[in-house]
Amino acid sequence: MSLTAAPSPLALTVETTATDIWNDSCAVDELRYALANGATGATANPTIVHDVWKADPARWSAVVVELGKANPTWSERELAWAVVAAMSVEAARLLGPVFEAWNGRKGRLSIQTDPTLFRDADRLVDQAAAFDRLAPNVIVKLPATRAGLTAMEEASYRGISVNATVSISVAQAVAAAEAVERGLARREAAGLPTGTMGPVVTLMMGRLEDWLRVVTERDGVVVDPAALPWSGVAAFKQAYSIFRGHGFRARLLGAAIRHHLHWSELIGGDVILTLPAAWQRRFNASAVDVRPRIDDPVDPAVIRELLDGFPDFGRAYEPHGLSIDEFDTWGPTARTLRAFVASYHDLLHAVSDALVPSPDRAA
Repeated sequence: MSLTAAPSPLALTVETTATDIWNDSCAVDELRYALANGATGATANPTIVHDVWKADPARWSAVVVELGKANPTWSERELAWAVVAAMSVEAARLLGPVFEAWNGRKGRLSIQTDPTLFRDADRLVDQAAAFDRLAPNVIVKLPATRAGLTAMEEASYRGISVNATVSISVAQAVAAAEAVERGLARREAAGLPTGTMGPVVTLMMGRLEDWLRVVTERDGVVVDPAALPWSGVAAFKQAYSIFRGHGFRARLLGAAIRHHLHWSELIGGDVILTLPAAWQRRFNASAVDVRPRIDDPVDPAVIRELLDGFPDFGRAYEPHGLSIDEFDTWGPTARTLRAFVASYHDLLHAVSDALVPSPDRAA
């Protein structure tokens, strides 16, 4: 009898299918666990960065104090992004061996740009370029907004690997992939290399489901509750089919995990699934059968239930359900942007508290 432990379900997913797992955090301890269980990348956003801070406030407050001493004129914004850079470099270093082994296709750390810049393509590109210089395996998150699409094309042209975020519909995912393709084509036309770039387009499955639950309560919608967990899965499978048909070079990434369907139903696709550490542990402890399901269609009766009950599901699911002009103000996009901006402001407040601690606290 072999004494070698059987692979965990997530490791088995990566080892036996084209599907990759990323850690949905730049926290080093969580990333080490993920890497030990097959993960090949990691991602972060303002909420995640602030969560990492809250898990070890003494450490990151001390980092801010030292940065403040070394840079006495820096604003809380500059100090906050220096903290993001420090967290990112640490995580990117852990992923370095995977990046080298896979020639850039795997081993990426995804860093999100300032969510308050979602309307400013030029400043998004400038920040993306700064992040790109932090480590060779960095990939930069840009929002699937009108300005964000422009930034994705320009950043791709400049050789920056991008990850489209705040993307909750098939229309946004396709528009982001097209923007990346335009940038790559421009780069190739200029005789510049693209072979080691690793663009990604995120589809935030759980945030679509969250929104439909909000609409259920807001509008008094009566719908089979068993249908709602399939909403994000259906949109993802729809997008994946389109990506394969068009041969987009950006890989589709599933995010905002709410339950095991957001993993189990997508196994087998040449896609990335970004999972928080808590969900990784739950999935690894589960008895879910690891087998390809990406090509299994969602029950048409479920699709019809969702289309009949929610116009916004139709907007998310249909390839032309939204125009680019609607991206910024569509309910799930606006809700996600507001959450990211709020978390970013929380990070700024944490920096301010570290620089100017409250005199009311005990020493």
